[in-house]
Amino acid sequence: MSDKEQYKVHKEPFYQPQGNEVALYEAAYRNRLPVMVKGPTGCGKSRFIEYMAWKLGKPLITVACNEDMTASDLVGRYLLEAGGTRWLDGPLTTAARIGAICYLDEVVEARQDTTVVIHPLTDHRRTLPLDKKGELIEAHPDFQLVISYNPGYQSLMKDLKQSTKQRFTAFEFDYPAAELETTILAKETGLDTAVAGRLVKIGQTARNLKGHGLDEGISTRLLVYAATLIKDGVEPRDACRMALVRPITDDADIRETLDHAIDATFA
Repeated sequence: MSDKEQYKVHKEPFYQPQGNEVALYEAAYRNRLPVMVKGPTGCGKSRFIEYMAWKLGKPLITVACNEDMTASDLVGRYLLEAGGTRWLDGPLTTAARIGAICYLDEVVEARQDTTVVIHPLTDHRRTLPLDKKGELIEAHPDFQLVISYNPGYQSLMKDLKQSTKQRFTAFEFDYPAAELETTILAKETGLDTAVAGRLVKIGQTARNLKGHGLDEGISTRLLVYAATLIKDGVEPRDACRMALVRPITDDADIRETLDHAIDATFA
């Protein structure tokens, strides 16, 4: 299997468009413009990128960024072996060589000195310098860089520099409207639409508590988890407590409020 085939998305991921984001992304890709997707946890950012890679028929290399990530983790490093040293490309370098979409998920989690290495790939140069190797890579014509982050978690210490932000086109995602989110749950899990609608109602209740005891509301991802459990035969109230409440808060008052909403919804 070739490198490109290895990273292809071979099965269509389920994605329900919320607007004209599919057409807009296609335009960005045609022009190889870098893309930034912003939005809360579990609202469909990663699924959207996976869907677009499938739709465009392009390989996708995803990197889950974290605070310990170094530039070498992205670009590559020399490995010491019995016979000497061997260079190993990092995921960003691999994507630039083979013409993949490189998706840096939650890029704000990476150190700011690490994100600087992406700058030459996001302007007219479309190059990646491998300083340790003394090589300058010209990105494959099909290469595109995509990053995501959650503005709700940004701070003075954890935010993207303006010099980075202004290198990207951007999409802003949010949780879908109630009717659309109900459709997503039903299609994703096969759950009855009426029950899916009740789950969405609970999700909206929790989202109204954001900033009033909750850092984040219940994501669409967690609603899918709850729907999956219910479809498998788990009692709805148990499924909701397990998938919707216990993961997001340890505050007794907030848990009681959400448990009450679940009991009222599935009485």
